[in-house]
Amino acid sequence: MVDHTIHSLGFYLPEIVMVVTLCAIIVADLLIKKRQQVSGIVLLAGLLLAGVMLFFQPAEAESVFHDSIASDPYAAFFKAMILLSAFFIVLYSLNSRELEEYRARIGEFYMLIAGMVFGMLMMVSSTNILLMFLALEITSISSYVLAGFTKKNNKSSEGSLKYIIYGAVSSGIMLYGFTLLIGVTSAVDIYGINEALVQGTGQPLLLNLSVLMIIVGFGFKIAAVPFHFWAPDVYEGSSFPVAALLAVASKIAAFGMLMRFFAVSFIDSSGVSADGTWDIIDGLHWDLLLGVIAALAMILGNLTALKQDNIKRMLAYSSIAHAGYLLMGVVLLTSEGISTVMMYLFIYLFMNMGAFYVAMLFYNTTGAESIEEYKGLGIRAPLAGVALTIFLVSLTGLPPTAGFVAKLYIFGAAISAGWIWLVTIAGITTIISLFYYIRVVRNMYFFEPAPDQEPIRFSLYSRIVLFALLIPTLVLGIYFSPLLKAVRDSVSLIGF
Repeated sequence: MVDHTIHSLGFYLPEIVMVVTLCAIIVADLLIKKRQQVSGIVLLAGLLLAGVMLFFQPAEAESVFHDSIASDPYAAFFKAMILLSAFFIVLYSLNSRELEEYRARIGEFYMLIAGMVFGMLMMVSSTNILLMFLALEITSISSYVLAGFTKKNNKSSEGSLKYIIYGAVSSGIMLYGFTLLIGVTSAVDIYGINEALVQGTGQPLLLNLSVLMIIVGFGFKIAAVPFHFWAPDVYEGSSFPVAALLAVASKIAAFGMLMRFFAVSFIDSSGVSADGTWDIIDGLHWDLLLGVIAALAMILGNLTALKQDNIKRMLAYSSIAHAGYLLMGVVLLTSEGISTVMMYLFIYLFMNMGAFYVAMLFYNTTGAESIEEYKGLGIRAPLAGVALTIFLVSLTGLPPTAGFVAKLYIFGAAISAGWIWLVTIAGITTIISLFYYIRVVRNMYFFEPAPDQEPIRFSLYSRIVLFALLIPTLVLGIYFSPLLKAVRDSVSLIGF
């Protein structure tokens, strides 16, 4: 048993590095008096080291810690996205005006991010239901505190409170669903659940009820309709770095865990149907239910975003809509569907992070958070204006940006599986999204700045971070075959 544990540790190095980093941040914050940026630099170093450990981790798929953790290319791909997202978030935070007055306790901020990253890394590799729930709660509790970190802002406190209430309710429902599933299958890991369901449980009512409750928990985490009510207020009240972290990294981790859980647990590995039907769950048409949730997320997210004036709320509803587009791949639950979701998430990382970053730069220099206050900003800050335009065009899904490639592949996979009605809704809502994205662009360029408003210049640091997000958004719209190959090679789940 000791030998197995020691062997397993070699497949868990990124998580170990993040725990050590968290402790190092606490020590640095206590001991170093001039600690304005030290905690952030320690976290950056920890994220880089975790990425190096991930790169040198054994490539073969293996179940470690007594079938509680999966170390495979699928987990490695999601961990890489989480670490990359967190790296950009720390770069944001080092340059955030919203966090300036909280510098005295900024060590706590970076410690919470480190804890959240640790939880997200656990989420995408856990195969034991109890460990899955533990990872989800580690991530959630850290995010609750981060959402209310700027506590002098009343909107921050309000959003954090709503987040905690919604989160506690959804976690309770999800935990009860897990309990029922364990009781029905007499297994606590997803492989054992799959074996029990293949043999038959004789409890279809309890099984379907448990899955429905589990979907509630996942729906809250990815902010899908009708579990999305927390997102707009939380995004608006949070600082820009935290809002970006919730919109991107948290969504990546949630989809990583969701797809592993359902693909391994509920697909008959002896013969996956061509259309991705959930073969070993009798009762409700689960693919149709997820399809309806995806459609509602796309419709409500895009229509509600049309009337938003706050840039954070607009991006929050945009994030809800993108959860719907991503769910189109989960509906299929085939190798092609899962790989398109992974590709979409990788591209979504850069374009959504980029939109939040430019919005933060504008807030840092002008205090603008209302879209109406963006009038003339494209003329005053040409580089940032062009960059934000490209990010918004990519979020819409127009060529030649990476967003077009992401939607092209996920729409194509859905069409191939016969989900024509869902793709039709996705296409119509994509056109709708163009209106609220273009509204931002119109305000930046179609209005002249006031005579007393001087040109805005950003530091070299800000421009480097901006280009680091902008270049992949453009390049992946033209040259995406390596990414496509990487995601297809990473799908190593049961049955595929």
